[in-house]
Amino acid sequence: MNKTISIFSFVFVFSYYSIGQTKKSVLFLGNSYTYVNNLPQITADIATSMNDTLLFDSNTPGGYTLQGHSTNATSLSKIMVGNWNYVVLQEQSQLPSFDIVQVETDVFPYAHTLDSLINEYNNCAQTLFYMTWGRKNGDASNCSSWPPVCTYNGMDSLLHLRYQMMADSNNAEVSPVGAVWNYIRQNFPLIELYQADESHPSAAGSYAGACSFYTSMFRKNPLLISYDYTLSPIDAMHIRTAVKAVLFDSLMNWNIGKYDPLANFSSSVSPGNIVAFNNLSINASNYEWDFGDGNSSSITNPVHSYSSSGNYTVTLIAHYCDYSDTIVQNVNTLLAGIETSMVPSYPSIFPNPVTNQLNIFAYSKKIETITLINCYGQSMYPSYSLENNSVMIDVSKYPSGIYIVQIKIEEKIITQKIIKK
Repeated sequence: MNKTISIFSFVFVFSYYSIGQTKKSVLFLGNSYTYVNNLPQITADIATSMNDTLLFDSNTPGGYTLQGHSTNATSLSKIMVGNWNYVVLQEQSQLPSFDIVQVETDVFPYAHTLDSLINEYNNCAQTLFYMTWGRKNGDASNCSSWPPVCTYNGMDSLLHLRYQMMADSNNAEVSPVGAVWNYIRQNFPLIELYQADESHPSAAGSYAGACSFYTSMFRKNPLLISYDYTLSPIDAMHIRTAVKAVLFDSLMNWNIGKYDPLANFSSSVSPGNIVAFNNLSINASNYEWDFGDGNSSSITNPVHSYSSSGNYTVTLIAHYCDYSDTIVQNVNTLLAGIETSMVPSYPSIFPNPVTNQLNIFAYSKKIETITLINCYGQSMYPSYSLENNSVMIDVSKYPSGIYIVQIKIEEKIITQKIIKK
């Protein structure tokens, strides 16, 4: 038996902001949880305070579902405008917490339909799911027929799970507003996130959502935000602290950055100083090669002839829309003999992404030092003298995220980015 959902009034909002250094264009598709307090505008005001720009449009009919948006002429026409950096999808506040059979029928197919349409008309857009929150004391209207939603924790945990499922199955990202609310409820219980209806966001609740969206889209530390909206400075700071702890410190938990380009390549040296480059990059659409001798290329897998033997520093930049990643490796064309041409001049670092054990193998070379650095510039794996050609690093207890591996071989520093799942 289907559960019941609450319905609220129809509203859609369109607005632009135009000052800043980093600019994002965002379409919000949702309902009253997005409309109340004008969440997109608060997010834009936060961006402005950080010297960034958020240009936004929205369609937020009260009580609307993803199914409704999938056939709504206004929503469809706004998606098809194109050129969005993000399209935010917010489901009706109760639906994702219902039993999985109903969710698989009434929610997931329409999330996929909208994501597919977004990708069709916006080559560089990222779908961003708006994870909402459990009602303050659970969903009383559905408690008798679906006991898991009788409490806040039960409803909230199901919303968390289902939004993560939607994101994972559509290669999308999540703005974990509900998870931020949960953190605030546990750590700063005097902050009232709800209106009197125990469902819609108060000013503090919308500010928490806006800080989450800003951090998700611009990937900047929310503790640097100076805009407090209508809140007291201490409440605003507590909310920003929650966003940092839940979101910014664990971006990859919410798939943020997961689909960015990751540059990598191998090379094979042949007699005559000819080097064939094998592009191993992922999530990239175009490339910039610098062969270290004044020549360059944009070919995916180039073959380059050097004028003389020697050591060359080769740089590959992998691009996808507004994002790029760079890797630098040393190539030694002196290894052009038949016996040595199969010996790479770079270390192998695998697997990447890594879950438990990272392997580094330098073939015939000796690894002098290895340093593993997290996204804050902190050394996670101490750099010390190794003098070995093979090293295994246990990363099983490291937080998920992006790390930089720096390897010193023969007085040269080789740098590569890895992803810890």
